[in-house]
Amino acid sequence: MNDVLQQISNIGIIPVIAIEDAEQAVPLARALVAGGLPAAEVTFRTAAGEEAIRRIAKEVPEMLVGAGTVLTKEQADRALAAGAQFIVSPGFNPEVTRYVIEKGALMMPGTATPGEMEQAMSMGLDVVKFFPAEQNGGVAKLKALAGPYTNLRWMPTGGVNTKNMMDYLGFDKIVACGGTWVGKKDLINGQKWDEITAICKDAVKTMLGFELRHVGINCADEAEAERTAQMFSTVFGWEYKPGNSSVFSGTAVECMKTPYLGERGHIAVGTNNVDRAMYHLGLHGITFDESTRKTDAKGKTKAIYLKDSFCGFAVHLVQK
Repeated sequence: MNDVLQQISNIGIIPVIAIEDAEQAVPLARALVAGGLPAAEVTFRTAAGEEAIRRIAKEVPEMLVGAGTVLTKEQADRALAAGAQFIVSPGFNPEVTRYVIEKGALMMPGTATPGEMEQAMSMGLDVVKFFPAEQNGGVAKLKALAGPYTNLRWMPTGGVNTKNMMDYLGFDKIVACGGTWVGKKDLINGQKWDEITAICKDAVKTMLGFELRHVGINCADEAEAERTAQMFSTVFGWEYKPGNSSVFSGTAVECMKTPYLGERGHIAVGTNNVDRAMYHLGLHGITFDESTRKTDAKGKTKAIYLKDSFCGFAVHLVQK
């Protein structure tokens, strides 16, 4: 996968912002970064768009910045010269799409119909924008299209918000969602950077969906694991479920037949997307033990342990 596209996928939500005053660009970018969304699609709908991209690229280098609403080749040239790392258009213009591809830049043209998607695919693209998403059938339409277009993926934008974004992100053909709700015009013009940061944090929290899955107890041997699990099952009425390396009592308690990672045991934390969660936790300095990574047939991470323990408990992420 293209490096920029991989970063877009890791971030998961790409704020779509229209900046009317270039002086607002850097503080806005820093507010997005602080909220856990170090990316922005800055639209060319305003006169300040080009300068906003230039300032963000120069002063907030940790930010992935792209240009949106690019309608002409001339706009594409200006956006790339300003430092845009990807180009997005609202519709499918074959001339502009081909031009950006030939420039070697990541291009995500807007599409709404199978015909437009096929034209994009004929140019070698396997990721396109789906716009306006909700008005064009939403995720149900994309799931229907995924049948014949097995290699195509989408970035839906338009009508996506915190309430429905997991309908999209829960579908594995969605690379990321465009977040027009993250940086609304009134918040930007009012310079309400803390509010924007809070909105971003809430969106990331919803996207990752962390929740406690089970606690693993390190038992001395198989006999102790069986006794411990049976005790939990007897007291709380949970199902007793023996396995090869452990015995579960319900879904909350796992009794290890031999001590595993962690002095006391381990804690499993479920998430909507392990790879995406690893990226976002990595922004906060969390590191992972690569030797513990487990993947599915498609190469996506199913489980992995953090390098650090919490009060004697190893912690691992698991795919919900």
